[in-house]
Amino acid sequence: MWIDTHCHLDAGEFAGEQGAIAAAAAAAAAGVSMIVIPAIAVSNFEAVARLAAQQSNTSYALGIHPLYVAQSPESDLLALRSAVAHAMADPRFVAIGEIGLDFFVPELKVGALREKQEYFYVEQLKIARDFDFPVLLHVRRAQDIVLKHLRRIRVRGGVAHAFNGSLQQAQAYTGLGFKLGLGGAMTFTRALQIRRLAAQMPLEALVLETDAPDISPAWLHPRRNTPAELPAIGAVLAELRGITPGNIAAATTANALSAMPRLEKLM
Repeated sequence: MWIDTHCHLDAGEFAGEQGAIAAAAAAAAAGVSMIVIPAIAVSNFEAVARLAAQQSNTSYALGIHPLYVAQSPESDLLALRSAVAHAMADPRFVAIGEIGLDFFVPELKVGALREKQEYFYVEQLKIARDFDFPVLLHVRRAQDIVLKHLRRIRVRGGVAHAFNGSLQQAQAYTGLGFKLGLGGAMTFTRALQIRRLAAQMPLEALVLETDAPDISPAWLHPRRNTPAELPAIGAVLAELRGITPGNIAAATTANALSAMPRLEKLM
């Protein structure tokens, strides 16, 4: 049994809802018992919720992705708070996300756009805190700033998606109740830092993800990623740690349920 803690099944690369449903079914056949579909903007809140309702192995999160903050009016934060309040009655709603900071894109790390990113991130953390809900974090070139705000605005925890930081940063996230999301990047032999962390961090700190259709594993790159690849990604983690894929599946599933407790009732 495997859990994909981060997969954008609603993305256009899956060729619409029927393609996404087919991808979820193929993942189920491969042993992926649950897929978490994070939102990226108010405009796709309804789509991820609707898609999550179509398959028994799908769930969703609601949030405003940092790459979509620039075109999001401040009123979208009120819309998110309202959507979260409404979705609390839906058992398939499991997290706030995808939220965070992205300073990889040059124009987003300076001036007004940086300030707006931080403002949206902080306000979304407050929503997660107010509803006592876990968060799915997007972090690129912004680990320390993301952590600074997490220390100030304490939330239930969640997942640091596509983790690519240092050992000290990894320990800071886990100290704040977060799991580290590992996926396709770990399958490349040149990804020395990620692979070292995957081998060295306590197993209870790790969860698995595909980020499909993005971050394809080494054997697929540069083709489209799918959630059905998760068991093979897990097998790489098993090899790095010198244990069986079955042990990895059991541990990362338990870790995902700990990070997002609502998942347990769906399994």
